[in-house]
Amino acid sequence: MHAASAVPNSDETAAQAERRQEILEVAAQLFAERGYKATSIRQIADAAGMMAGSLYYHIQSKESLFVEIHNRALDAAASRIFSAIAPHPSPWARLQAACVELLDIQLSLTSITLPLMNSIISAPPDVRSALIKKRDEFEAIFRNIIDDLPLPPTIDRDIYRILLLRVLNTASDWYRSGRMSHDQIAEQIFTIFKHQDLSDTDARTSTRAGSRAATAPGRSKVARRGGRPQHAP
Repeated sequence: MHAASAVPNSDETAAQAERRQEILEVAAQLFAERGYKATSIRQIADAAGMMAGSLYYHIQSKESLFVEIHNRALDAAASRIFSAIAPHPSPWARLQAACVELLDIQLSLTSITLPLMNSIISAPPDVRSALIKKRDEFEAIFRNIIDDLPLPPTIDRDIYRILLLRVLNTASDWYRSGRMSHDQIAEQIFTIFKHQDLSDTDARTSTRAGSRAATAPGRSKVARRGGRPQHAP
């Protein structure tokens, strides 16, 4: 046999790539529905219409398959969020756009991002460490946006980020369709989390009030005598 004959042609390579993509899609759906621990290689193979042994021709292990699917889901979500925030120079506008996009991702009926992220707990320790690393990379998008926000110094930015992401990432648990759209709910969440430095606001208010008092008509000619205003002689 010539050495060249052992090299797969382009049609075989394309067919293998297509078959592997089918496996990834089937496995992603099973992982999202059942979680990492409750999904077996045999179930993935059955859903893909192949023998369990044949599945290993396309994948290394259940663990590596889950990590790849999880990372692809987060990469796709990150790409959507980066595209959403790109047109906005203001940190608050970027945060608003990121909130709208992430909420839409998590509430989408076809989204597997949240279920895969929730499966971290049931994954083996070595797999979990890889998943957490990828999740931290994803959350860095929000970390960078929040670091640029003009928040009051009394607000801890890490706690702020954790609370915001917890609300967005658990939206499917409390959301009920009908009264408000995804965008309207995202707007409400953003409005609640939008903070101003109240000390600066109070200082500006006091300055404006003092300026108005100093320039009010006739104020400099009025004296108080016996508790009632009188014109000075």
